[in-house]
Amino acid sequence: MIVSASYRTDIPAYYGEWFINRLAAGYCMVANPYGGRPYRVPLRREEGVEAFVFWTRDPEPFIDCLRVVAREHGFPFVVQYTIIPYPEALDREVTDPERAAACVHLLRDEYGPRAMVWRYDPIVFSSLTPPEWHLERFETLASSLEGATDEVVVSFAQVYRKTERNLDAAAREHGFTWEDPPDDAKRRFLLELSSTASGHGMRLSICAQPRLLAQGVEPASCINPGRLGDVARHLGIEPATVRARRKPHREDCGCWESRDIGAYHTCPHGCTYCYAVNDRERAAHRFAAHDPEGEFLLPPG
Repeated sequence: MIVSASYRTDIPAYYGEWFINRLAAGYCMVANPYGGRPYRVPLRREEGVEAFVFWTRDPEPFIDCLRVVAREHGFPFVVQYTIIPYPEALDREVTDPERAAACVHLLRDEYGPRAMVWRYDPIVFSSLTPPEWHLERFETLASSLEGATDEVVVSFAQVYRKTERNLDAAAREHGFTWEDPPDDAKRRFLLELSSTASGHGMRLSICAQPRLLAQGVEPASCINPGRLGDVARHLGIEPATVRARRKPHREDCGCWESRDIGAYHTCPHGCTYCYAVNDRERAAHRFAAHDPEGEFLLPPG
C-alpha cells in the first residue's frame, strides 16, 4: 500500500509533528471527506505499507521527518514539490525560489534524483501572471533545478465554483483580472514549456488533463510505484519493488492506488486558486485547533 500525505492539505509544511507521532504509533485515523464513517489507515510495513508520497509547497520543515521515514522506518518516498512564485495577490505564502532550489538539490543529494518531482501547478493566467510571466519564471526555475529532478508536472487551474469565487474576490481586492484560455492556447503554451523542460533534462507531464496532451507532453502519474521502487533501490531498501494497482482517485488521473491521510480545508497557505480549501480563514482556524498528539489530523465534526 502507498500512503499519500497529502493532496488534501500540506502535511510536510504544517503537520510534520503529527505525522511523525502517527508513524511511531503505526496508524492514524482519517475523517471521511464524503461524510461516511472515519477509518483507520495503517502506517507500518507489517500491515502492508510500502511507500509514501508527500505533497508540499515547503518541505524544509519536514527534512528531519523524511530521514525518519527512510532511515529509521525503511520506507521509500517521493516528494511532489510545488514551486511557482506567484505574487501575493494570488498566493499569500511563496517560498523563495533560490531557497526552494537549494532544498531540492539537498534532497537529491541524500535520496537521489527520482525522489523529487517539481510541480509547476496550477497555472493561473491573469493580468499579473500572463503567459510571458510564466515562461520567464519557468525557464529560471528549470535552470536552477537542472540535475535535481527528472520530471516537472504541470496543470492548469480547474475553475470550480469555489475557485471562481475566490479568484473573483482576490481580483476585486487587488485590482487584477484573470482568464481561463481555450484549450488550443493551452496546448501551444505547453509546447513552449516542454521545450524548456527538455533543455534542462526534464520530462514535462500534465496532471489529470488528458485533453491537453500534445507532442512532448506526457500524462502524469503522480503516485507511481515504479518511481518509488527506483528510490528504494537507490537507498538500498528491500524489497525494492513497490506494489500497487491502477486506481486513480479522480477521473482522468494517472495515479496508482493509495490511501490519503489528509483533511480538506486545513491548509493555511492561503492560495487563492486552491481546490482543497473553501475558505482561507476557516482553514487557518482549523489549523490552529489541530492537536499534534491526536489520532486524527483534525477530528470529524
